[in-house]
Formats: sequence, C-alpha cells, structure tokens
Amino acid sequence: MDHRWSDMSEIIAEQEPLALHTTFGLGGPARWLAAPRSVEEAGRLVDRCREEDIRVYVLGLGANLLVCDDGVDGLVLRLNHHAFRQVEWPPLDGLRGSKVVVTAGAGADMHRFVLESVRRGLAGLEGLAGIPGTLGGIVRMNAGGRWGQIADVVREVTVVDEGGRSRRLTLEEVGFSYRSSRLGKAVVCEVKLELTMDDPAQVRRRFMDIWSQKSHVQPLGQPSAGCVFKNPPGHSAGRLIEQAGLKGHSIGGAHVSHVHANFIVAQEGATAGDVFALIGLIQSEVARRFAIELELEVKVWGRRHARSLESVA
Repeated sequence: MDHRWSDMSEIIAEQEPLALHTTFGLGGPARWLAAPRSVEEAGRLVDRCREEDIRVYVLGLGANLLVCDDGVDGLVLRLNHHAFRQVEWPPLDGLRGSKVVVTAGAGADMHRFVLESVRRGLAGLEGLAGIPGTLGGIVRMNAGGRWGQIADVVREVTVVDEGGRSRRLTLEEVGFSYRSSRLGKAVVCEVKLELTMDDPAQVRRRFMDIWSQKSHVQPLGQPSAGCVFKNPPGHSAGRLIEQAGLKGHSIGGAHVSHVHANFIVAQEGATAGDVFALIGLIQSEVARRFAIELELEVKVWGRRHARSLESVA
C-alpha cells in the first residue's frame, strides 16, 4: 500500500478495475479506490488528496459514466457504505397535499428510493422512474426528463468541500440548471428533499405510466450509460442522431441503440475507445448536417478521452 494511505489501508484498494463498477461495464482501473465509512472519513480523504495534489473522483452506481480504457490516475471515492445509503422517512400523519422532508444519503440507490417513496404515497420522485444511479450523482447532474428533474424537490445538500470540510448548501447555493449544478468539486454526502403526501394508489399509477412509456422507448437493462448527449435548445439529441442516419450504427463493440438513438450500447468485446470513436462520429455528423454541436451528458473519466474525441471529430 502506498505510504500516503498507510493509516487508511482498511478502506483503500489499489488498481481496482472500474469496469466492474459501471453500468457500461467498460474502462480501466482506478489508481486508488476508497470506500469511506463516514462524512468525516470522506473529508479526511479529500483533504489528503488536496495536500498531495491527487485528483478526486466520486463513484456511485457507475451510471452516466464512461471510463477510459487506461483508467484514472487519481483517487475514486465510492460512497457505498451504509452510512451513505440510509434514508430517514418522516411519519406520515398529515393530510393529503402536506409537505414532508426526507433525508437521504448520497449513496442511496435511486431506483429503490423512488420505489419506496411511491409505496409510501409520497409524490415528487415518480417522474425519475427508470433513471439509474445514486442520489448524489442524480443531484450533481440534476437528472430528469419530460416528467420532472431532481431540482424540483431538493431543498438542502450536505457536501464535503475541496478542503475536506462539511458544509450545508441551500438550493440557491447548489445552483441547479439544465442537467447541471454549481457543485464543482464538492462531494455530495446527504440530501434533504421535500415530497408531497398523496394517495399511494395514484402515485403508483403515475409511476407505472411513466415507467411503461420509458421502457418502450429506452434500452433499459442493456449495458449503457443512459443518454449520451444533452438535448440542444429546441431539439431532441436522439432525433438529430436518427435524422443523421446513425441509428443502429456501430464502431467496434459500441452501437447506437435501435430503440433510442441517444443511447450507446456496449456489446460483448466493446472498449471505451469504441464508444469514444462513436461519440466523435455522432458529434461530427450532427454538426455537419445540422450545424448543431452536441454536448455530452455522460461524464467521462480518464487521461486520454479528450484526444480520443478530437481525433475523430
């Protein structure tokens, strides 16, 4: 074990394959992967990285993420300890329409979190049906879609800042925007959300309707990272890719989904390099055909991704 981590050897692994921890199932190893057991321990790790000039990455369930084939030269924080997955549900003794605050760890599985809120008759999260990942990642990118976004219900976010200090941020300080926030390098640790008491049967019907619609137009269950590109103002990225004639197009083991053109699916034998090449082709073709620059929604980790994209653009 590297001497820098001798006092934290219980929670740190070296050269951990990140392909095992992403929904794409692609990418090389992390130089170090750490699983802190508390906010305080996460703060110590972040502060140590600041002192040693080590880049910090935060890993949830590995959704919305593409890792380069040569991995990442830094420390990956994996917030999967139960301390980061707990959800505090309030007593439901108010009237329908009453607001309640739910406190959840950033490592909470979003799919399970949504299902439990639906079961309890708490409205506000059902529009996120089918969006994978952890709550922290969902908040950081302000995930959502036509039925709503996480920013609609977030009220406070607890983070560890670049100096390793724990801070509570208001909604205004988080600075949500379309598929983004101003969280920067802060590590999301806990989130307070305001949900609305409703009839459980009605919440479930809304959830099932949204889930049904998504399951017919998205390749749910296949190895992907969700939507690859943000929708340009006034346009659908998937529709632009389809109109460019790229639906179903493949490079190596990566192909544009036949179900939804804004999804790239990894087939057996695919590499991250295949996905980068396909991303570059899509961007160049859409720019050539429609004079629109597609911006990545999927997050990219690694040293070579910029060159990979530039080489095929």
